[in-house]
Amino acid sequence: MSSAWLGSTPRQDNFAADATLPSGWYRVGSTSYSGSGFDRGHNCPSADRTGSVADNSATFLMTNMMPQAPRNNQQTWANLENYCRTLTNAGNELYIICGSYGRGGTGANGYATTLDAGRVTVPARCWKVIVVLPNGSSDASRVTTSTRVIAIDTPNDNTIQTTWGSYRTTVDAIEAATGYDLLSAVSATVQSAVESRVDAGPTS
Repeated sequence: MSSAWLGSTPRQDNFAADATLPSGWYRVGSTSYSGSGFDRGHNCPSADRTGSVADNSATFLMTNMMPQAPRNNQQTWANLENYCRTLTNAGNELYIICGSYGRGGTGANGYATTLDAGRVTVPARCWKVIVVLPNGSSDASRVTTSTRVIAIDTPNDNTIQTTWGSYRTTVDAIEAATGYDLLSAVSATVQSAVESRVDAGPTS
């Protein structure tokens, strides 16, 4: 995320199936989560893409959603998303990687493992990794051992704390949980330093 993505476009709220999925793939629809007790939780937030109607609408494709406990989506994650925009407005650009893993979460209506007649998995955990860089170019090469990297791993649970800082962890731990190799364009020496550190910076 950078200031280049931000403008004055209002939230479109036009949730829709993703028509670009390959033929024969199930297309999760705008009402697939209805009555489930889980929010249509954005991976890339609407408020991070306000430069144009097309950009904002793209965030409402259901391929950008995960079933998220309302308290997690509307408070814990929203607080972190707002903080990320604060960092951007202060002259930084952010590389944000997020996702989910596991199976089974607790929403407003209690515990569930799937939605939409079993076609959508409810994750057990929701995670995010944020690399904070001053505005510039050649970004991967500018990541140093002192670069701020924020990693959080939250339970997908409606009794979650609203303070995202409570869920800080290491990139290494998220990689171990998911099997992903994150920040792979950064030098191995720098990766080993920043991926093993828990962020202790401000949260607002």
